[in-house]
This record gives sequence, C-alpha cells and structure tokens, in this order.
Amino acid sequence: MHPIKVRAETADDFRAIDVVNLSAFQGEAEAQLVSELRKSDRFIPDLSLVAELNGRIVGHVVLSRVPLHSSAGAVEVLALGPMSVVPSQSHRGIGSELIEAAVARAKPLCYSAIVVAGHPDYYLRFGFKPAKGWGVSANLSIPDDALTAMELVEGALSGGGEIEYPGLFKALF
Repeated sequence: MHPIKVRAETADDFRAIDVVNLSAFQGEAEAQLVSELRKSDRFIPDLSLVAELNGRIVGHVVLSRVPLHSSAGAVEVLALGPMSVVPSQSHRGIGSELIEAAVARAKPLCYSAIVVAGHPDYYLRFGFKPAKGWGVSANLSIPDDALTAMELVEGALSGGGEIEYPGLFKALF
C-alpha cells in the first residue's frame, strides 16, 4: 500500500481540489466555498491541506478563522471544513490523515480551539466533543449535536458562546 502524503495546497492544486469536492459532495457548493475562503481574510494557506496518493490529489481539508462570541468578548478559533475525499478512495484512512495533520498543524499557530459542523460520529473519533457541552452553538441551521469542537488550549471553550460562521457556509447548511 502506498503512503498517503499530506501537504499544504499550492496554486497548482486548485483545480484538482475542486474535482475532489465536486466528486465527494455531488454539487458545487463546497468547491465554491473553498474558492471563496481562499479570497477571504479568514483563509490560512498552511491550513488548507491536500492528501496525495500515487501523486494524485484524493482528499482536501481546510481550517479557516471564525469568531467565537461570548460574554467575555470575541476570540478567533478555527472552523474545520469542508473536508472531502474522492469517493473511490474512501475507507482508506485518507480523511483521518487529513484531520490529524490539520489538528497537528493548528496547535503551534496559537489558536485555542477547532470547531466542525458535520457528522458528529465521525469527528468524535479524533477527540472532538459535542460543542453544546461547553455551551457553544453556531449561527447555522444544524442540529445541536452536529457541532463538535476540540480545545487546543485547555479551558478555551469553557465560557461558551456562539460561533459566527461567515455567510459563505450558510449555502451548505
């Protein structure tokens, strides 16, 4: 079995990343979201990662900045997503490699937490926990349990609050 190589995206990867998102989600919304995020001040190039298998891009994940508003004020945390893997390559651990690499790269960048709106059963395996346990919600139309979070700094989410996803994400939820 060939090893999966995870690295930061480059401009040469944009088309391949679009293809991964289009095939994974069977629609253009996620590919458009990634493209819009790249143009925004929320984008962090080192946290937009691709997974390569045999020289082909087979997965992508992006972490972007979002504010967490609480009674103590606003702090910037990271939102994970979209995360995509080419359907023909699913169940090979590519998503796991992407998430683990994204979390590992985020830790030294001094962000205090990562949130993700998605399938909670999937993300709980990586140490994410239900965000509602900290009193954290989001401005998206999703069930409470679909928002999970991970503290990178202990106590970072203890004040609760609301994650303000940019309008770009609302097309998906």
